[in-house]
Amino acid sequence: MRICKEKTAIYRYFQKKVGLFRIFLYLCAIIWILMDKIKLFLTDVDGCLTDGGMYYGASGEEMKRFCVYDGMGMVQLMKNGIKCGILTSETTEIVARRAKKLQLDYLFMGVGSQVKQGVMTKLQTCEQICSELGIRLQNVCYIGDDINDIDLLEAVAKAGGLAACPPNAMPKVQAIPNIRILQHRGGDGAIRELADYILNNTTKQPN
Repeated sequence: MRICKEKTAIYRYFQKKVGLFRIFLYLCAIIWILMDKIKLFLTDVDGCLTDGGMYYGASGEEMKRFCVYDGMGMVQLMKNGIKCGILTSETTEIVARRAKKLQLDYLFMGVGSQVKQGVMTKLQTCEQICSELGIRLQNVCYIGDDINDIDLLEAVAKAGGLAACPPNAMPKVQAIPNIRILQHRGGDGAIRELADYILNNTTKQPN
């Protein structure tokens, strides 16, 4: 009888330990998910938010065509707690107005320029934002389409974040390992496609 009681006590002891271990694994899984969650969404402008075309009016004023669906995609990301921003090598009032209208969290113009010397790269700019937010590149989603986007795209992809490009991206960009090539072209729903992918796979959309 005493042996049976001892066996029962030992069984309950190990059962308790196994239960605690399962709880530990569950908590680790939650922490891992939270660490991997996309918390920052950044995009290039020409070729991603636009079709890449350069349009000029009769008096020489520059114009760009933006897609309203893309804008709504970024708004939905921000509503779900994901910071959004623009990284562009250009410095134009058009982009500033677009960012202001969408109430984006970040706008960095004149970064990643292949013409101007001594400017920050897009990777350096992203790392600066990550430092401010206390996150890592694995928490970043970046979409780009040209050679000045490659350093950041490669870094994000290597870190386990989400690197993406539209189908109109340069071949060198599309060849980056683990990059997600979207179905929609830049300026025609690429940003919305990527935003919906993030919302459907890593967060719960609001009703």
